[in-house]
Amino acid sequence: MGAAALALLPAAGVAAHSLLLESSPAAGATLSEAPPRISLRFNNRIEKPLSTIRVLDERGTPRPVTMLVGEGAADRLTATVADLAPGAWRVEWQVLSTDGHIVSGRFSFRVAPQTAR
Repeated sequence: MGAAALALLPAAGVAAHSLLLESSPAAGATLSEAPPRISLRFNNRIEKPLSTIRVLDERGTPRPVTMLVGEGAADRLTATVADLAPGAWRVEWQVLSTDGHIVSGRFSFRVAPQTAR
């Protein structure tokens, strides 16, 4: 019984870490126009002042973003981003979970304006 209880401890600890539940734009999305902001929702509260969003172009060059720390629910992280040109973009995020662990991830999306026929 003692070994079974110990086996459950790591799973309980992992559940407390912040997990990305959704993003806007969505991972893998192709957008007809550039998004004015990037918004991420996690499974629990995050320490917004100690969390970041980066937006990089196809070459890995970062684009300026403005973190909106005081905006939105405690489980959301949002940043505004200036005009993104057509092409592939990568979002990299790092958050400090309220359990004290740093969690990071990344996803990509594409801006591909539709052409008139």
